[in-house]
Amino acid sequence: MAAVAHLNPPNSPSLSERRRNHNFRLLSVVSASGKSKLRVNGINGFPSDDPFLSLRVAFQGSHGAYSEFAAKTAIPSCTTLPCRSFSDAIAAVENGRADRAILPVESTMEGTALRNYDLLLRRDLRIAQEISLFVHYCLLAMPGVRTTELRRVISHPMALAHCGRAISQLGLRREPVEDTAGAVQMLRSHRLLDTAAIASPRAALLYGLDVLADGLQDASWNVTRFLLLSKPVTAATTVSGKAKTSMVVAHRGGSMMVLLKVLSAFSSRNINLAKLEVNNPSIEGQGPVMVLDVRAMGSLRAFSHLIYVDFEGSTEDLRVQEALEEIAGFSVFVRILGCYAADSNVYDLHY
Repeated sequence: MAAVAHLNPPNSPSLSERRRNHNFRLLSVVSASGKSKLRVNGINGFPSDDPFLSLRVAFQGSHGAYSEFAAKTAIPSCTTLPCRSFSDAIAAVENGRADRAILPVESTMEGTALRNYDLLLRRDLRIAQEISLFVHYCLLAMPGVRTTELRRVISHPMALAHCGRAISQLGLRREPVEDTAGAVQMLRSHRLLDTAAIASPRAALLYGLDVLADGLQDASWNVTRFLLLSKPVTAATTVSGKAKTSMVVAHRGGSMMVLLKVLSAFSSRNINLAKLEVNNPSIEGQGPVMVLDVRAMGSLRAFSHLIYVDFEGSTEDLRVQEALEEIAGFSVFVRILGCYAADSNVYDLHY
């Protein structure tokens, strides 16, 4: 089996040493201006002085999934609730079993996860927070297993796709499973000695596996943006710091004219856009997108053209209110998906 030149075993402490040091780690905050490190203490290495002490966050997957790590990074002292699907995570908030649901919505390698946006549009939840996570893939195996003994690798289909070059160099057979942490669970419960899993370094610590190689991803810069969703709040909430608002604009007919009008409504008021994306499912032969109209007794409406917009500013700002009024005048439907604190940082947890 060919060796992989660029995949060296991580220079990290032994598993027992990592466990002893598990309550003190470094959380790196990576931004455009450079990298700074924040000293943290607490359970799982996350800060303990968090105001959201009792929040429950539902996520898709098993314990050790990247979504759980993102939830713990966003709300360090939260309790996490694993769910079988993203829809189940949203339902957990709706029925009161959780206070938040976390969904991955964009990645630098895959673009926008429109399926998860569709779930948001169909339900009466609001975006309460955003978090961007550097996705670091590791090759995990049972303790004592060497790379030369492996014959196959299991993981989520997206993780297998993101690590295609490394898997080919290792000569391993790929087998997709529901999620990365679920692959680790399968590896551990069945004691598979000829199989590796692709998952996070946190999953290795959680399940007591060896990290045979790290940095498996084909692209060195692999970032996923997550949204935390909550039930609508009746009272107006004040966003501390820089605010961001997400919205969806529905229209009929050609997208270009409406797109230009949306741009004009914001640019004429010096409002910066963070995201602008057109969803036209008919191009791929798909049916219309269903959107819950929260103003019309919760009825679902079908639209063939949607524009997703993230912009800087709060719905409490006068300029924003004027822009939204102008957009509502030429569009069929406008829905605010949430107003929340903007966070442009990219987070990464090391050993």
